[in-house]
Amino acid sequence: MTSPQQGYIALISVLITSAAAMAIATTLLITGTDAQRVNLVMQRSIQARQLAHGCIEEALQKIHESTTFTGTSSVTLPTGACSYTITNTGGDNRTITASSTIQNVVRKVTVYVTIGSSSVSVTSWQDVS
Repeated sequence: MTSPQQGYIALISVLITSAAAMAIATTLLITGTDAQRVNLVMQRSIQARQLAHGCIEEALQKIHESTTFTGTSSVTLPTGACSYTITNTGGDNRTITASSTIQNVVRKVTVYVTIGSSSVSVTSWQDVS
């Protein structure tokens, strides 16, 4: 016959093992949730960067159509919107800055261009954020 003390030891062992298993399961769930959140932010960041690049392409087209164009405009696509500004930095040099936001993720791009007699040349392309 088993003593009541052995029954208590078995019960306490089961409780301790259950608590440890619950702690491990909770940790795994939290880690999985954090990984999903990071993955979603990365996806939004990539989308925002591509949208900002699309704005830069639109601005380059504006410069190609009218080399004297300066100003601000925006582009709206199904995935989001972005805005760009073309600034004359002297002579044939222009600076294009574009910004896009998807959810809470903001991406900015700055491009420096030089206008030639028959072409527009990109001298620098920088993803700012």
